[in-house]
Amino acid sequence: MPLPLDRGTAASGAPRRRRSVLAAMLMALAVSAGLPVAGPAQAAPAVTYTNPLVNQRADPHIFRHTDGYYYLTATVPQYDRIVLRRATTLSGLATAPETTIWSRHTSGEMGAHIWAPEIHFINNRWYVYFAAGRTDDVWRIRMYVLENANANPLTGGWTERGRITTPWDTFSLDASTFVANGVRYLTWAQQEPGISTNSNVYLARMGANPWQITGTVTRLVVPTYAWETRGYRVAEGPAVIQRNGRLFLTYSASATDANYCLGMLSASATANLLDAASWSKSPNPVFATSAATGQYGPGHNSFTVSEDGQSDILVYHDRNYRDISGDPLNDPNRRTRLQKVYWNADGTPNFGIPVPDGVTPVRLRSHDLTTSYVRHYDYRARVEPNVTNLADSQFRIVNGLAGGGSVSLESTNFPGYYLRHYGFALSIAPNDSSSIFAGDASFQRRSGLADSAGISLESQNYPGRFVRHRDGLLYLEAVSTSAERGSATFHLE
Repeated sequence: MPLPLDRGTAASGAPRRRRSVLAAMLMALAVSAGLPVAGPAQAAPAVTYTNPLVNQRADPHIFRHTDGYYYLTATVPQYDRIVLRRATTLSGLATAPETTIWSRHTSGEMGAHIWAPEIHFINNRWYVYFAAGRTDDVWRIRMYVLENANANPLTGGWTERGRITTPWDTFSLDASTFVANGVRYLTWAQQEPGISTNSNVYLARMGANPWQITGTVTRLVVPTYAWETRGYRVAEGPAVIQRNGRLFLTYSASATDANYCLGMLSASATANLLDAASWSKSPNPVFATSAATGQYGPGHNSFTVSEDGQSDILVYHDRNYRDISGDPLNDPNRRTRLQKVYWNADGTPNFGIPVPDGVTPVRLRSHDLTTSYVRHYDYRARVEPNVTNLADSQFRIVNGLAGGGSVSLESTNFPGYYLRHYGFALSIAPNDSSSIFAGDASFQRRSGLADSAGISLESQNYPGRFVRHRDGLLYLEAVSTSAERGSATFHLE
C-alpha cells in the first residue's frame, strides 16, 4: 500500500532538530535522603506503565522512599482532604488502598480549597506541604505543613505545623522542597504586591524547621510569554530534578484548561541558586497539550524514578478532552499520569509530548549504532542520533494486528499509524484494517540476533526477513553475517 499523499501534514509534526541521549548518574544518596532527584536515563531499560494511573487526582506528587514504597498524594476534586496511598511499584499505586490522612477544618483557616499536597521525608520525619483557603474566604490561599513521626505515614497522627510565612501575606501555594549541595530550599508560587500576575515562582533557603524559610527570597519566574499568560498570568507548581551537574526547575503556566503547560528554568549545580541571574528560562513550553494524542492541559508535575532506579519518571496530570463547561477548577477529571523522561545531548531533559492513554511507549536503540534510534521522518522509518522531536522515536508495542503471537509498533505522535513494510522498505502508515496491512505491520519478537538482551523483529508474513537498518534507513531483509545481525538488533529504552 502506498503512503498517504498528504505527507507534508504528517511531516509537520517532525522538526528536523536533533539531539542525542547522554549518560546520567544515579544519585543514590539523594534518593535515600528523600530528595526529589531521579536516577540515570541513558541506556536505561524500557519501563511500562498504563495511563492514566489514577483518575480524578490532580497535582500528583509521588515520593519513593528507602522503605521500598512509592507514596502518592494528590488533589481530590472535592478540595476537602489530603489522601495518601503507597505501593512497591508505580503501577501498584493505581489500585493501592487510599487513606485520608487529614481533613479540612470546619471553620476558619485550612477550611477550604485544600490543594496540591506534597509528601517529603526530612530529618527522619514525614512532612506534607499543601495549600488551603479559609471557610469565610475560600480564595485566601496560603501554604501549610503537616508532620508525622511514624515510619509509615499512613498510620499515626499528623501534627499541624502551621502556615509557611513569606515576606507577603498574599495568595501563595504549591510549596516544594529540594536539596542542592547540602542546602535545603523551599520553592513555591505566590502573588507579589506590585506585580500584575496571578502568581510567580520563588526560592528561599529552608530554616531550622522544614516549615520555615530564612534569608533572601528570590523571584525566579514572572509569567510574561504568551504561553504563560493564556487565561491567567500564572507560574506555579515548581518541581526540581537534578542531573548532569545542573538543576532543572519545571513550573506550570496559564489557566488550568487545555492552555496549561510546563515551562522550565535551568541552573548550574555550583551556582548561587538565590541569584536569579544563575537561572536561565526556556522561551518555549517544554511540555504542552497534544491534540494528536488526545491529551490536554498537562501540568503540575513531580519527578520520581522507575523501580530499577535507572529511569527518570515524569508525574503529571491532564485531561483527555479539550472543552470544559464552566470553571476548569470545577471539572473533576484531571488524571494522574506517568511517562519516562529522556535526556538530550546538551544535558537537558526531554519530556516529549503527553503520550496516548494506554501502555507507555518505548524507544528502539540500534545495537551497532549505539546512539541512534528508530524514528520516522516524512513517514519513512530510519535510524538517527540526536532525535530531539522525541515522539518521532517512540512506539507502543501492542498485540500484533495479524495475531499469531505477533506484535505491532504504533507511532506515539500519530496514533493509528503503524510501522509496516511496503516493498520491503519500512515506514509508518495508517491502519486501513486490511489483512495485507495487518500482515505487513506485524512481527514476531525474537531475542536479539547479535545480543540476547536486545530484540529482533521477524516479519510475520515473510518469515526469515528481519527489520534492519542499512544506510540509515529501515528495511525488511534476510540476515546472515554478524554485521547484518548487529543491524537487525535493537535495545528497548
